[in-house]
Amino acid sequence: MTQRASPGHPAEAGTRLLLDAFAEGDPDEVLQLGDVFTGLGRRSFGMLLFVSTLPGLIPIPGVGGAISGPLVVLVGLQLLVGLRKPWLPGFIARRGPHRHAMARFRDLLAPWLTRLERVVKPHAAAMLDHRLASAFTGLLLVLLGVLLALPIPFTNYLFAALLLMFAFALLERDGRLMGVAWVAAVVAIAVFGVLSGSLVAAAARWIDLLV
Repeated sequence: MTQRASPGHPAEAGTRLLLDAFAEGDPDEVLQLGDVFTGLGRRSFGMLLFVSTLPGLIPIPGVGGAISGPLVVLVGLQLLVGLRKPWLPGFIARRGPHRHAMARFRDLLAPWLTRLERVVKPHAAAMLDHRLASAFTGLLLVLLGVLLALPIPFTNYLFAALLLMFAFALLERDGRLMGVAWVAAVVAIAVFGVLSGSLVAAAARWIDLLV
């Protein structure tokens, strides 16, 4: 992972440095979602996806997924339609995790970040920036977000881990990692979504509500 950082250029900072910056300060201060992607340029979707996924790691059945799922779907829809930077409605943009929660998750993920930084680096930008690639990423995020929001036993950590893989690929601009995330997501969606009928049933309910 790139570890460059300079004042006024947060887009140059590596993921660990960004997490350190978000964890610093008053532990009880709320880190608003509308602020987490400011100045990150093309990596802004990655940081917003990362923060949106964190509630999915809360070890309380039904709670984490109910919070993370819709946020992930929102991020995925924006990639699917081709937005160049994230948009959040005001009532969501003004909310977010406390800095002490960011510090806790940073410490939890530190061993994995250390391993990833040895192999993850900017590669294969087309897997991230091409319009069709971005749309495919968005579609997979929408489906994973729906599955995360559903009460499927023992799957929150699995879906959260997959979503973090997408987030790191976007943050570190690594198209090869994005390719791995695509394959893993397709397998997870097929196994837990289509084959179990959960995704199909959820989609049918949503269509009924819209119609």
